[in-house]
Amino acid sequence: MKKFYFSFLLCALATQLFAQTKTITTTEVIAAPEKANYQMAARFSPSKLRKMIYSTAVDAHWLRNSNRFWYQYETPNGKNWYIVDPANRNKKQLFDPATLAAEITLIVRDPFDKQNLPIENLKFSDDEKSITFEIKSTIDEVKPDRKDKKAADSLQKKIFKFQYDLSNSKLTELKDYKRPKAKPSWGAVAPDSSAIIFTRNYNLYWMDKANYMKAIKNEEDSTIVEHQLTKEGVKYYAFGSDGSGENNEEVIKNDKKRRRAFVLWSPDSKYFTIQRTDSRKVKDLWVINSVSSGRPTLETYKYQMPGEAEAPIDEIWLFDFGAKTGKKLSVSAFKDQSLNVYSRPSLNKERDVEFRPAIWLGDNNKFYMGRTSRDLKRIDICVVDVKSGAIKPVIEERFNTYVEVQRPGLVNGGKELIHWSERDGWGHYYLFDENGKLKNQITKGAFHCEEIINIDEKNRVLYFTANGKEPKEDPYYLHLYRVNFDGSGLKLLNAGDFDHQVSMSDDGKFFVDNYSRVNTVPKTTLYDNSGNKVLELETSDLSLLMAAGYKFPEPFKVKADDGVTDLYGVMYKPFNFDPNKKYPVIEYVYPGPQTEAVNKAFGRSMDRVDRLAQLGYIVITVGNRGGHPARSKWYHTYGYGNLRDYGLADKKAAIEQLADRYPYVDATKVGITGHSGGGFMSTAAMLVYPDFFKVAVSAAGNHDNSIYNRWWSEKHHGVKEIISLKGDTTFKYSIDKNPDLAKNLKGHLLLMHGDVDNNVHPANSIRVANALIKANKRFDFMIVPGQRHSFGDMTEYMFWRLADYFNNYLLGDFSRSEEVNMTEMDKEVERKN
Repeated sequence: MKKFYFSFLLCALATQLFAQTKTITTTEVIAAPEKANYQMAARFSPSKLRKMIYSTAVDAHWLRNSNRFWYQYETPNGKNWYIVDPANRNKKQLFDPATLAAEITLIVRDPFDKQNLPIENLKFSDDEKSITFEIKSTIDEVKPDRKDKKAADSLQKKIFKFQYDLSNSKLTELKDYKRPKAKPSWGAVAPDSSAIIFTRNYNLYWMDKANYMKAIKNEEDSTIVEHQLTKEGVKYYAFGSDGSGENNEEVIKNDKKRRRAFVLWSPDSKYFTIQRTDSRKVKDLWVINSVSSGRPTLETYKYQMPGEAEAPIDEIWLFDFGAKTGKKLSVSAFKDQSLNVYSRPSLNKERDVEFRPAIWLGDNNKFYMGRTSRDLKRIDICVVDVKSGAIKPVIEERFNTYVEVQRPGLVNGGKELIHWSERDGWGHYYLFDENGKLKNQITKGAFHCEEIINIDEKNRVLYFTANGKEPKEDPYYLHLYRVNFDGSGLKLLNAGDFDHQVSMSDDGKFFVDNYSRVNTVPKTTLYDNSGNKVLELETSDLSLLMAAGYKFPEPFKVKADDGVTDLYGVMYKPFNFDPNKKYPVIEYVYPGPQTEAVNKAFGRSMDRVDRLAQLGYIVITVGNRGGHPARSKWYHTYGYGNLRDYGLADKKAAIEQLADRYPYVDATKVGITGHSGGGFMSTAAMLVYPDFFKVAVSAAGNHDNSIYNRWWSEKHHGVKEIISLKGDTTFKYSIDKNPDLAKNLKGHLLLMHGDVDNNVHPANSIRVANALIKANKRFDFMIVPGQRHSFGDMTEYMFWRLADYFNNYLLGDFSRSEEVNMTEMDKEVERKN
């Protein structure tokens, strides 16, 4: 009996131990879901960041009559205004803010101090000896153009204008000042200001300066005299704007009003050119704004889709303004070609000029234009003779994938041309004579030239930006270089392992260098054109941001799926990061090919990466083959012919490598999100790799590129030009689409799209939804009412819906699912009633 009892006790004990072991094992497997950190994410909302991040760059206003410049810079202590004289290596305040605030207070009778001095529209006088600026007061006054003086919107705050003498620090109020109205956007002002061109009812008109000044004061002034130049313009075959972007009701209302004419003038104001496009045969597309005031409104617009035969026909018209005559130029070379006239580069010293004319690239006798075949494999840079209208190709580019060119740089009025080309597989500069004969290659090597900054004709020196030249740096970091026209003397001017953005004086003697990385504080330095440091200008004050708990993200490098190509990315962690935990991963994507969504410098836009990470994720961004053009032509065109899948393997490979490298990266819980091309890519990832990517939020995606615009789709995917035995030319286009793979969906997918998106039509997301329903798949879909391609004032709401979705299905946190209010947004709303 005792033996049996002892055996019973052993069995009972074993059973209890087994039960306890089972309970422990079950607890480990079914762990409590991680709570999303909404509070930390809310701490870094855009509205809060505006109160923690101040100036991050020097925005140089170069003066017209010297190589001096002024700038405004803000820190947590307020704003300061500086004048810099590079030649004398001198920087000083334009004025003492405390003293000036006291003087302004005496006049305006509103209290100001040095930390709260709301100076607006600061400008230098022509002799650069004084400045003028405006101060808005609390005094109410009647708006000058209001007929009903008692209307609710008839009042405005009085503006005071002041002049400040820089030599003696004397402040003078300019009495009875009335702020002039902004220059109308429709006016194309001649370089000598003698005439202004505009469009009305699809035709060109002009008026003189005196009447333009009347129009600035009151566009409805019945005494304004205007003159008609053309009569053959019609809807969709207009001279200038034809109401694109207006709904059908607005088009009818605005057809007889003045609209913008996209005119480029000759330097002497005697001629101008305008591009005219015949889109009458291009098929219509529509969006409906369901939340417009009153009845929902329809917007009808022309939109050519890939492969469609009905193409817009581009024309170039040249007008002799003195004779008031115009003619269409004979520019035909390729079927369905695209045309563009190059404009003269803007001078930095012209940015504050009141009337800033658009002038063609060239001189009074000639201008330059580009001509591109529909398959984008052929581009001609042509010169146009103004007197005869004759077109002469001077540089021809031909390639087996799409060709890209930039505006040529002119030397001595066009005696020589500096031309950017990828003909050797990298973006480089070449020197041609005026007849198109190659003289020499200026730059060469395995790096990418980006932009002409300045051309020193006298000393035959080219200043340009480039990336990928400096060893052991992220190849995307831009630098400024100088090189002689013959290719000798290549020199780096702003060394430092940072991304650099420059602003150079028009005389080419000095430049301002703003530089940072995603993990450094932005700084600004002034250099001369030999790369010698002149002055340290500014270092951004991020103290309040850091006090809020901000921590810099971490750049990284991985291999592409081929195991050879280097990819560069950035990892964003929660600011309360615990290396002993495992974190789900969210990949923020944009496939390109025109760019990659990988930040290189410190910036303000953090909500898609930094803020998302605070909820409890590792967020990464990384490039992919077929992405950014700032590398080799091979890298950039890797996706040619496979525009759906080309970048997905690299995105997956990057996460796998990071998970192998870092134990806190959980490659079993992977989310992916993006906007536009990123919306398309994030959905494609869920369908091509359904067992790897578990959750996606796809915003405004071009999921069906057969209905996205012809120019982008045909360029980056490719279109085949077919010439029949009869000589007829047609175009064939075929592409894989996201809806084709709907049956593969396994995880959780949220689609978002603006219902009046006239860039990526909402039909793109609706077609994915249609395919998913037919495949019996569960998914989520949000229409964003009244929003275009970006989500406008609903962007913040959509961020929190995105956050909820990932929190539900990656973290398993449904704690906010039963709440109706967006509490994080509600906390920032000022209640006034």
